[in-house]
Amino acid sequence: MWLCGVQVPSGVGFVAHSDGDVAIHALCDALLGALALGDIGHLFPDSSDEFKGIDSKILLRRVMELVRSHGWSIANADITIALQAPKIAYLVPSMRECLASVMGIPSDRVSVKATTTEHLGFVGRGEGCEVWAVVLLEK
Repeated sequence: MWLCGVQVPSGVGFVAHSDGDVAIHALCDALLGALALGDIGHLFPDSSDEFKGIDSKILLRRVMELVRSHGWSIANADITIALQAPKIAYLVPSMRECLASVMGIPSDRVSVKATTTEHLGFVGRGEGCEVWAVVLLEK
């Protein structure tokens, strides 16, 4: 299981065309959405063999190239990960550092938060994960 570019010790993972880092995918979608450039599936389709098994950090780097080529920079990024298990709060500092490094910004501009759904819904039953990402861009 990969989250925010960090491998999470777990007996389960995400089924995906890429490495399945849903947190980076949500961050990419937030960045692309802020620029009105569509979403990660449009830019990196799962029908393309080029992206099969790809490291999501590579996708984030490519999205950052687009952000910069349009004259924008990241003021801050905020990611919330809802996952019942495994517990990931102890990995948050590493996740922040990893994302900041890939995006080329200071880690104090990157927030990662971990939460559960208190055993409610598909997340609470351990059937999946939800991630929300918000970014503020500046020219």
